[in-house]
Amino acid sequence: TPVVATMPRATTSQSTSMAAATVNLRAVTSWVGIARLLAVVLSCLAFSLVASTREYYGAYWTWCMFTWCFCFAVTLVVLLLELLELYRVLPISWDDFTSAFSMLAALMIFTTSVVYPSTSISSPCRSHCAEKAVATTASCLCFFAYAIEVGLTRAKPGDISSFLSTVPGLLKVFEVYVACLIFSLLGNYKLVPGLQWCVAVYSICFIITFLIIIFTIGRCLAYIPCPLEQMLVGYSALAVVMYITATILWPYYNFKDTQRPNPCNSDCTWNKHLGVTFLTIFNLIAYLVDLVYSTRTVFIRTSS
Repeated sequence: TPVVATMPRATTSQSTSMAAATVNLRAVTSWVGIARLLAVVLSCLAFSLVASTREYYGAYWTWCMFTWCFCFAVTLVVLLLELLELYRVLPISWDDFTSAFSMLAALMIFTTSVVYPSTSISSPCRSHCAEKAVATTASCLCFFAYAIEVGLTRAKPGDISSFLSTVPGLLKVFEVYVACLIFSLLGNYKLVPGLQWCVAVYSICFIITFLIIIFTIGRCLAYIPCPLEQMLVGYSALAVVMYITATILWPYYNFKDTQRPNPCNSDCTWNKHLGVTFLTIFNLIAYLVDLVYSTRTVFIRTSS
């Protein structure tokens, strides 16, 4: 129940003009609020410990620090806006925004929890071992906090009031994030039509899916002059077909008559192309599941 704190009257003549500030304590006492508080504390602990080591490891270290700081800052802002109930004045779909962000944060923190120890902690560890171990543990626990938030805020079957909290909506956040990882690993590739088609597939699907997310948060989908649900099903089917071709063509042109060089570290082109292959398969599965769920939703609502 919101708690209303009323400012004291300055004078008797000002009795009709009292200022009121609304505080919603459920923003920090509910299970979702507790999960967010844990995410704020754990992400802050992770980047503080890593920063205290004063060791810089290049692009991967920068990515990890950015992830912890970004998730800490946005989650703290979300908590404050919900605590003071200021989110109501924002011209966006708040539930869609928080659902999309919690899914994105879970994916980013998960990636960081894998990347940081594998690139920053040598075997055997030579310096600041305790700080690095605790930071890695805090990052893993932070991922679980965001995953719990995603589970708590996920829409129940049949509830479509918040599209990005449904399974198809969460999958679209996953698809966009995986596409970003693919772009980060593309690097140098052969300029042949087959591989150029693969890059076109990644780019086209990324742009369309990203626009769907932005239009949903901005409440703009209602202005599209066509059946929205049927359009989303058609797009998912098209994306599945396009990703099937990329799943076949990308490894064929990159690994045909090519052996893995020795040595081949994390910056090796062969390893990056292999990473793109697996990420392409992951996104194909995501688009396929998205298609199944979207088709079921349209079919069930049409038949009922």
